[in-house]
This record gives sequence, structure tokens and C-alpha cells, in this order.
Amino acid sequence: MGGTFTLLFWRDVEMVVLAYILVTLKSGAERDVCKKVSSFEEVVQVDELYGEYDAIIKVRAEDLAQLDKFLTDKLRALPDIFLTATMIVAKEYRRK
Repeated sequence: MGGTFTLLFWRDVEMVVLAYILVTLKSGAERDVCKKVSSFEEVVQVDELYGEYDAIIKVRAEDLAQLDKFLTDKLRALPDIFLTATMIVAKEYRRK
């Protein structure tokens, strides 16, 4: 049995956490908050919504600790944010 293989260690693999955060905001603050949030380095995209939530934020973090720090220290620290619901991406599919 011949062949080659590569042995990978977890510390050698770049792990990335992608998450979507649904946000409920103070009425009238939607545009200002979305503009502010879009400037954060972890944020990939921010969209205003109609419906139960006011915005959805796509976030990219190095690990769960960085995601937690973003949620706690940056996002939830904004005074016009009332509620967040975070969904961590299990698998991402892209059109080729």
C-alpha cells in the first residue's frame, strides 16, 4: 500500500467561526446602529430587516472566545440594542 498523506494538528488548522446575529433595536435607531456596527472588524455584513427583528449581522471570528468578546464588549454595549439572538454557522455553502 503506497501513497502519501498529510498529518494535521488542530493548532495548524485555521478555525473560523461564522455567525448570524438577529437584533432588536430601539425604534428609529436602525440606520445609525447598522452603520456603526458595519464598521466593526468582525462584521462581514449588516442588513436592515422588516419583521420580528430589525437587523441581521454576519460575523466572522477567530474562535468562540472572540465571538463572545464581540457580542459582550461591542454589540451588546450599544445602548440602542435591546435583544440579540446568535446562530453559529455549522456549514457554509457557496455557489460556484
